Amino acid sequence: MTGDREPETTGAPPASLRARTRSVAQRLRDHGGGRVPFSVEFNPPRDTAGEARLWRTVREFERMHPAFVSMTYGAGGSTKDRTVRITGELATETTLLPVAHLTAVGHSIAELRSLVGSYADSGIRNLLVLRGDPPGDPLGAWRKHPAGVEYAEELVRIVRDLGDFHVGVASFPQGHHRSPDLDHDTRFLAAKLRAGADYSITQMFFDVEHYLRLRDRVVAMDPVEGAKPIIPELMPITSLRTVQRAEELSGRALPRSVMARLEKAAGTGPEEDRAAVRAEGVRIATEIAQRLIDEGAPCLHFITLNFAKATREVLTNLGYATHTTTSAVA
Repeated sequence: MTGDREPETTGAPPASLRARTRSVAQRLRDHGGGRVPFSVEFNPPRDTAGEARLWRTVREFERMHPAFVSMTYGAGGSTKDRTVRITGELATETTLLPVAHLTAVGHSIAELRSLVGSYADSGIRNLLVLRGDPPGDPLGAWRKHPAGVEYAEELVRIVRDLGDFHVGVASFPQGHHRSPDLDHDTRFLAAKLRAGADYSITQMFFDVEHYLRLRDRVVAMDPVEGAKPIIPELMPITSLRTVQRAEELSGRALPRSVMARLEKAAGTGPEEDRAAVRAEGVRIATEIAQRLIDEGAPCLHFITLNFAKATREVLTNLGYATHTTTSAVA
C-alpha cells in the first residue's frame, strides 16, 4: 500500500455536499451565540424567467448565510420536475442547506416514496413534511388519495423508515383551520413530533402572542416534544396586494391593528401609496421579528416570494450584517 489517499467511492457525494446534509435542528444547535439564525423560503418558478430571478435571489441570500433555505412544492405536484431539479441544484451548486417540502395531497404512497428517492439522489436529506392543501382551493375539502395517507404523521413515519432523513413539520399558532379547537390541533402537532419530526415551522402570523401560546400548549401537553424547535414564519407585506396573498397562505385575516397601519399608509387617493405601504410592512415585520428574538425564538423563517430586498431590509433593521446588491423590488 502506498501513502496515497484512496479516491472516494464512485457515486458518493463529495465531502462539501455531505457537510451540507446536516439536520436543521443540528444547524440551529451549532449556531452558538450572537444573533438568532434566520432562514428563507423559496417557491418553485413557473418558467425560465422566474428561474433566473430565483437564482439571483438565491445568490443574494447565500452571501447572508441563512441557517437553511426551504423550497415549497406545488399542490398536487405542479412544477414537480423543476422543483426537484432546482432543490437538488441548491444542494450541489451553493453553500446553502436546502430543505425540500413534501406534501401528501394528490400522491399515492408509492409516488411519495419515489419523490423522496429523487431528493435523496440529489443529496437532499432535509424534508419538511406536510399534508398539504387541495389544489386550487386551499380552504376546500380535503380528499385523501385512494392510495395515499390521511395525515402528515403517517408521512413522517414513512420518510423516517426510508432512511437517514431529517424531518420538519408544520405548526399552526392559531390552530389549523380544519381543527375543531386548539387542544385538538396541539395533539396533532405533538403526534407529528413523536413520529420522528425534529422541529416545526409555523404558519405565518402577525400576532406574536399566538406563537407564544403555541409554545406553551406543546410544552404543557408533552414537555419532551415541546423542547424541539418551533420556528416562526414571517412575511414582510410590500403592498395591499400581498395582504391577500398573506391571508391565502395563512388561512387567517390579518389582525385589525396591522391592517389599520397598512391602510393608513396606503392613503386615500385613487391608488395606494405603494412605497409607504411597503415601508410600513417592513416596519411591522421588523417589530414582530424583534419581539420573537426577545422571546427566545430559535430562528426566524421568512417567506420571500423569491425576492430578497424586503427580507434583507428587515434583517438590516435588526442589526444583521447583510450585503447590498442590485435586486428586483419586493
